[in-house]
Amino acid sequence: MAGVEESRLIGATPDMAPNITSSPTGVLFEDDIVETVAVPSIESKNDAKPPEKYRRQIVWRNVILFAYLHLAAVYGAYLMLTSAKIITSIWAILLYQAGGLGITAGAHRLWAHRAYKAKWPLRLILMLFNTLAFQNHVHEWARDHRVHHKFSETDADPHDARRGFFFSHVGWLLVRKHPDVKEKGKGIDMSDLDTDPLLMFQKKYYLIMMPILCFLIPTMVPVYLWGESWTNAWFVVAMFRYTFTLNMTWLVNSAAHMWGSQPYDKYINPAENLSVAVLALGEGWHNYHHVFPWDYKTAELGNYRANLTTAFIDFFSRIGWAYDLKTVPMSMVKRRVERTGDGSHEVWGWGDKDMSQDDMDQAQVINNKSK
Repeated sequence: MAGVEESRLIGATPDMAPNITSSPTGVLFEDDIVETVAVPSIESKNDAKPPEKYRRQIVWRNVILFAYLHLAAVYGAYLMLTSAKIITSIWAILLYQAGGLGITAGAHRLWAHRAYKAKWPLRLILMLFNTLAFQNHVHEWARDHRVHHKFSETDADPHDARRGFFFSHVGWLLVRKHPDVKEKGKGIDMSDLDTDPLLMFQKKYYLIMMPILCFLIPTMVPVYLWGESWTNAWFVVAMFRYTFTLNMTWLVNSAAHMWGSQPYDKYINPAENLSVAVLALGEGWHNYHHVFPWDYKTAELGNYRANLTTAFIDFFSRIGWAYDLKTVPMSMVKRRVERTGDGSHEVWGWGDKDMSQDDMDQAQVINNKSK
């Protein structure tokens, strides 16, 4: 969470990193309550109450809806390649970028982690972009994400990566929540978002705004502005674009918690994953993000390589709409890399212990006064 000190440890030994992490979370019917089944009573000397055992239960309504979404998206991809107008495909891509920024720059970096602040015009843009993405309103998204960071890779993690790729990618949305998710979620401080009138407006009118912004307007624009067919508009712009955005977000929960290097903390699951960073607009530098969740860049990057969201925030910072951007000093990053990293971090600069003597011998030193 924002403001967490580097040395804070959650369930770790003294040389381990904070177990705090990123990602976008659910969509559809998040209020489903988990059901439990009691373990058969076992007599004991103290007649203790038998513990309750979690039993995974499939939410078939969600299974059917997600099955339709993905089949429709496949058909939409086919139409994009065969019959849809090029401008329709461009429109779908632009909406994917906008919806993605509503998650990454909005729900994630601004509201879930408070890594920077934004004036009302930018906050309004990000709220609308977030509604376009349809991954639940910001208040619910941020709550689940804060739970994910605080209890990452435990039963209280909504998309616990210990349960495998499928579960952490989409399976967690197809079953009822583990009781620990609900229980721990009650203890998460959401007072900052509770007092945000813009977010409370979105929450109140979400079921009205979301269908209009996510499905109706994206479908109607191609039909009425450049004569696209209703079939192409629905399956390409609505179904394919929406489902593609969902899966790019889910990759942060799944792939970025399983595959990649861990230059900042080898004791936690999140990893640096370039592919996810490209597809999720900069959210794939996940080992760094779980170690330093308050950094608005979510990465240790001096440029915008595979981090479109940082470029977006920096642009609005230049015009004054984004401010108080928090980041991590290089000295703190270096200490963490040396203490808990897996050794995969690139060299820091001249004289680094990983810099070869051959590189030093062949380097050109201009205006050398040391001889």
